[in-house]
Amino acid sequence: MKHYPIEPLWQELIYLAYHLHWDLDQLIDLEHADRARLVQGVAALNARAWEEARQL
Repeated sequence: MKHYPIEPLWQELIYLAYHLHWDLDQLIDLEHADRARLVQGVAALNARAWEEARQL
């Protein structure tokens, strides 16, 4: 079993919990690749929302 560095893991968990309102168990159960894809997706949504807000 490969271990993921703890600090980056916590940063991903905090980011996703804040934006998706999922509980810690749900987030920890995700495979790293799935969690990373969610982080990228949420970041893209945030970037798009901020860009739209700037254009107002």
